[in-house]
Amino acid sequence: MCNCPPFPTAASRRRFLGGAAALAALASSGRALAADTPLPDNRIGGDAALQRLVQGNARYVSGQSTQRDFSVRRVARTRGQKPFAAILGCADSRVSPELAFDQGPGDLFVVRLAGNFVNDDALASLEFATKVLEVPLIMVLGHTSCGAVAASIKVLQEKTKLPGHLPSLAEAIRPAVEAAARRQPKDLLAAATAQNVRHGVARLTTSAPILAEMTERGAVKVVGGVYDLATGKIGLV
Repeated sequence: MCNCPPFPTAASRRRFLGGAAALAALASSGRALAADTPLPDNRIGGDAALQRLVQGNARYVSGQSTQRDFSVRRVARTRGQKPFAAILGCADSRVSPELAFDQGPGDLFVVRLAGNFVNDDALASLEFATKVLEVPLIMVLGHTSCGAVAASIKVLQEKTKLPGHLPSLAEAIRPAVEAAARRQPKDLLAAATAQNVRHGVARLTTSAPILAEMTERGAVKVVGGVYDLATGKIGLV
């Protein structure tokens, strides 16, 4: 006798087709959601933006980061961007601002370079973020065990000669290292890292003609933070 499976009944065929239709509808609704969901209006002010970053970092540190569908708003993002904060961070591969602050695509405008110092290119990018995109908050974000700051310390203390274009990087961080060294801290690397962040904040808030004017009238808030590689926690400085 044939052991072939029985032919499906009309009822089972209807159930199968109904399930397939439901799955197709679900997929279609997901695509529609990704296409039609508008971008949020992130012009929320500097204080609210900072609070959002603090809350996001707390979720990241506690292991409760938001589960995201990265396809949502993908089509909407082709029509523009509305980040609520700009981050001037280090290029270190161990520090990812979007992860550290538990934010999704389009939420953060991130500028990264080794040592997270303010040069003309970084400044121009942040002017674009604030003037054109109306970002209400800038955070200068350093991190523990920063190699760029450590290199600058070696140049200052040991007269180390760096190759290539690295001397210009160390020279940009040098004022922060010197200021920190004058206080004779127990941990010069940690102190210089924080001071480098403070120098960046000071330069941004006084950079004419755009950022100085915007910070003076409260359109932009500029703050500094240091990311702890061991804990993931970001402390304000």
